[in-house]
Amino acid sequence: MKKRGMLIVLSGPSGVGKGTVRKAIFDQDNNDFQYSISMTTRKPRPGEVDGVDYFFVSKEQFEHNIQTGEMLEYAKYVDNYYGTPLNYVNETLDSGKDVFLEIEVNGAMQVRAKCPDGVFVFLTPPDLMELKQRLIHRGTDAMNVINKRIEKAVGEIKMMQNYDYAVVNDKVPNAVEKIKNIIRSERLRVHRVMPDYLGMLGEMKK
Repeated sequence: MKKRGMLIVLSGPSGVGKGTVRKAIFDQDNNDFQYSISMTTRKPRPGEVDGVDYFFVSKEQFEHNIQTGEMLEYAKYVDNYYGTPLNYVNETLDSGKDVFLEIEVNGAMQVRAKCPDGVFVFLTPPDLMELKQRLIHRGTDAMNVINKRIEKAVGEIKMMQNYDYAVVNDKVPNAVEKIKNIIRSERLRVHRVMPDYLGMLGEMKK
């Protein structure tokens, strides 16, 4: 029987750079996990591609998926839905492949409740002023939306206590290396490798 893959969840406040860090991780050629593309009802930002950055769908389609139980997690954030398709994640994990999720904090807590054996990493800014400057420089939101995001971020940072690891995104390469070290260490945890050894011992008894 194939060993089920490991679920890796990266989240943090809006504007902290989750997408940038995730992209930098996957731009490296020594990865052996699968990125799970999230679904959203927000409009694509310049340069974003449907089916690559997100699955961009209508509000009606997303709400239908919620009602039919097709979402691992979902959240409504600044008037838009974000979520993770359930079937894709389960099929990938069952195939033995690790799955990497980049999701919002509320969604991560839903995943934590359903998948407690996942690895949960909270990406945090150096401070709130730095976070606000990043949102302003991104140039995609009006100032009233940015202020809403900062207010939301305060509550989200308090939820860091529900994660396994916290990584400060001061410089993207530093954050990437820390996250990859976390993943390497998690693969060596006894409860993850013990089934392999029990199987080996069972074979020796035959």
